[in-house]
Amino acid sequence: MGGYGRRGRLGPAVPVAPGARVDRFEVFFDLVFVFSFFIITRATALQVNGGALLHALLVLAVLWWSWVVHSVVATRIRLGEGFVPVLMTIGMAALFTFALSLPSAFRDTRGNDAGPLVAAISYTVLRLMHLLLYWHAVRDSPQERRQLSRFAPEVVGSTVLLLAAALLPSKIDGLGSSAVIRDGLWVAVVLLQYGTGLLAGSWGWVVTSAEHWTERYDLILIIALGESVISVGVGSNLLGQPPTWPAVAAAVLGIFFTAALWWAHYDMVGPAARIALHAAKDGPRVALARDAYAYLFLPMIAGIIVFALGAEMIVHDIADPAVPPHERAYGSDVPLLFGGVICYLCGNMLFQWRALRTVSWTRVGTVALLGAAIPLAQRMPGLAALALLTVITVGMVAAEVVVFDEGRRALRKLIFEERTSHEAHEAAWRARWNARPDESG
Repeated sequence: MGGYGRRGRLGPAVPVAPGARVDRFEVFFDLVFVFSFFIITRATALQVNGGALLHALLVLAVLWWSWVVHSVVATRIRLGEGFVPVLMTIGMAALFTFALSLPSAFRDTRGNDAGPLVAAISYTVLRLMHLLLYWHAVRDSPQERRQLSRFAPEVVGSTVLLLAAALLPSKIDGLGSSAVIRDGLWVAVVLLQYGTGLLAGSWGWVVTSAEHWTERYDLILIIALGESVISVGVGSNLLGQPPTWPAVAAAVLGIFFTAALWWAHYDMVGPAARIALHAAKDGPRVALARDAYAYLFLPMIAGIIVFALGAEMIVHDIADPAVPPHERAYGSDVPLLFGGVICYLCGNMLFQWRALRTVSWTRVGTVALLGAAIPLAQRMPGLAALALLTVITVGMVAAEVVVFDEGRRALRKLIFEERTSHEAHEAAWRARWNARPDESG
């Protein structure tokens, strides 16, 4: 009774209404979530090799799935109202702990290094918070409760596999190192999670507000792009020494090509996809929300982390006074930089195809040009490689502005008319609040 009373004083959970926008608490949560992106980049930068990149992508996939589940919960109840922020604060603490443990998530548990176990336990707490909140939201809907039960094996299986990976000894008799088995358990977690999402289907789910769903994903992508700028600035030690002209030029080029990648999604593709999700209803809307946003945003996020890693290493050398300006980029710097941008654009093209059933030839040509430019960029100084990437990506934006001018104008006219109509409707509705009762009566 005491717990119910406290919950009553805080207020009940508030359902999400059609047309609702993103809750401020959701943005607060996302800032903690994106901290995990920063940690993944920082941990991978310490030793860039195939194993580190595999671990980074596995951690990102598991982390992204938890965010997808979080976004699904936010489609049913407002996370910043009633008693819900209390539970979500516990979830945020678990997420923050999970992020802090990521650099040692694949190490052997020995001594005081409890990284793998902390990662598994904090992830379990986060998933349980989401499960409890969603169950509370659908408690009066037998159909949605049945659909939720289909995900129970995934929740249990994921946590058991992560705990098993955390508790593996450093060596197993007859098998030697347990590192391969640990990696295999993480791969199994990823396959279980994303496979369950596909097998469960769209029946029984509801996307109440298409506006909320699209805005939610657009915001996390913007925050991820911003995180890449921070990661490059911090990791390359630009703040740790007086600025030089090459370092300033590298920073400016980094901003330009990151802005071009922002443009690639938010100029036409993102707004058009938002309209497509609004137009879809029931099962097709849920399937589109799942495929285009929950699944195909992942390669875009992965591309951002990978190109930020490559840009960080290149800018670090450019800013280092001990490295001659004419020395060419070496190692994996250029492949990571160009490969990350290619991954981002390919993910965006897949998103465009799933949402709009179109693919821009400018994107296909840009991806082909970036791939062909990698061998050339590896023979260039780091600053020249950055300039080449910037020219290609900014050139793509310039070409689309010219070639798709008519379509861009039509899309913006449609959006303007939509916003004008929406504002007029809201103003008329809210005018009732200020309307005084008829005093003559």
